[in-house]
Amino acid sequence: MYLTLLNGTGYVFNVEDYMELRRKYHIIGAFVGTANSKGWSSSGTAMPVALTKWETQLLIDEGICVLLSKAKDLTKEPTPESLETYKKAAAARIHAQGNALRAEKLRETERHLDKIVQGKRNKLLKQNKTQEAASLTAKDVLEEIDRSFVFDTQNALVELPCEHPTKHIGQLYTETIFDSSSLKYRVFHELWQLGKFVTAGDAFGADFLVYPGDPMLYHASHIIILQATPVIAPLELIAKVRLSVNVNKSCVFAYEQAENKKIIYQTVAWCNPSK
Repeated sequence: MYLTLLNGTGYVFNVEDYMELRRKYHIIGAFVGTANSKGWSSSGTAMPVALTKWETQLLIDEGICVLLSKAKDLTKEPTPESLETYKKAAAARIHAQGNALRAEKLRETERHLDKIVQGKRNKLLKQNKTQEAASLTAKDVLEEIDRSFVFDTQNALVELPCEHPTKHIGQLYTETIFDSSSLKYRVFHELWQLGKFVTAGDAFGADFLVYPGDPMLYHASHIIILQATPVIAPLELIAKVRLSVNVNKSCVFAYEQAENKKIIYQTVAWCNPSK
């Protein structure tokens, strides 16, 4: 599976690839496309999907994906032939939109054809055009609408293809995206190996959010906070745990043991003696 290098991380442009990453490998990323009110995203965003740097590094380390840099090919000056090909393809897409709109207009007319014909006949009668009113048929109305239809290209929808519409070449990118020895990566990797859905936790003042299932169906159950040492100031501890209580999630601190570099996870719950 291929990821495209953009802004220092991997992007997914293929819908089938993303669905496999999400369902099979529990990689979520974030939709960064625009102008979509339906589908997998409730925020109006759409494909492509930007992965975090640690998600990208994990997919590379696990041999699930390879990272490609397409900057050289996609930023070079287009040839006259490629420009002409693109213009013809764009014109064909706009022409297809016009045909689709024409067909829809005719279908909508047919739904109310009897009323439209009667209205036109009444208008002709008011103009003392009795013969024209008597000879007017439904076929005449449809043909008139078909002839008068004009598609204003200013109203055309601009297609933003999910994948690049023309052939291009990518170079394999082998540099490190995220430090695999860092505590953040190792915690993410361990939780991922446990089959958890893990996303960035910035919105909750944490490092990670952990979900019992796909975030489309479940709320996060835990917030993960990374600590350089097992020591934490009392006020900071209270603030973090109170936050987790307010958002109805368990608060987990993760830190590394100095002796053997093992990661320790410690859950802290808020206790209210009055209850």
